[in-house]
Amino acid sequence: MLNERIEEGIIIATFNNGKTNTITLEVLRKLREIVKKANEDDSVKGIILTGAGRIFCSGFDLPMFLGFKNVDEIVEFFHEEEEILLELFLCRKPVISAMNGAAVAGGLIFAMATDYRIVKNHPKITIGMSEIKIGLPLSMAQSGIMRFGYDSDKKFRDMLYFGRMLDINAAKEHGIVDEIVEEDQLIGRAKEVVRAWIDNPGRAFIKLKEGLKKPVADRIRQRIATEDWQGSLNCFFEKDVRGALEFVLSMMK
Repeated sequence: MLNERIEEGIIIATFNNGKTNTITLEVLRKLREIVKKANEDDSVKGIILTGAGRIFCSGFDLPMFLGFKNVDEIVEFFHEEEEILLELFLCRKPVISAMNGAAVAGGLIFAMATDYRIVKNHPKITIGMSEIKIGLPLSMAQSGIMRFGYDSDKKFRDMLYFGRMLDINAAKEHGIVDEIVEEDQLIGRAKEVVRAWIDNPGRAFIKLKEGLKKPVADRIRQRIATEDWQGSLNCFFEKDVRGALEFVLSMMK
């Protein structure tokens, strides 16, 4: 579930799905609706993406991944997921991640698709990519959007290959998050950034963002359309990968 409310003309979209706020197809489709509303409704200033409880988002729902019956089902899912992720990346209005807790794997990917990331000051929050440890690749949109958010190939390489979980200070040093604030300032600061960016003459932010991000999205869409990426999804049915997914799922219960 992705809860939605509007405060001061800003949509606050809250991951609220299970104990760790996982991403399901239902969550993705609700996110698409929210982005569409922000794009089409002039009264909406922007979007704040946050999480319920103590976790921002732990990534894609593992029972969903384990429930795929064949590669065709996985391909169909990723076709839809890729486009929704790009729609979030390209949303005309400012989109701010107010990271109230851990952001891991797919949770971090969707945070990186937003325009600015603010994290709560807490020593136990971890941020990172765990895909290499369970045997899953990144999709083309996921990889392209993650790379856009980094200031060097080396930092992106280290995140992918080592599968490290960073604390908030290391995440800021790596440029994954932009600000660290106290819990009671998290949403308020996100609102400030939305207003600072959108409340300018002619809403110049919209064209500036399009010029910055559209060429990136166009290249990603071209790759999705012309390259063979479906074959890599066979990994979901490899014994050791499924075993790793099942182990992580058992640890989350």
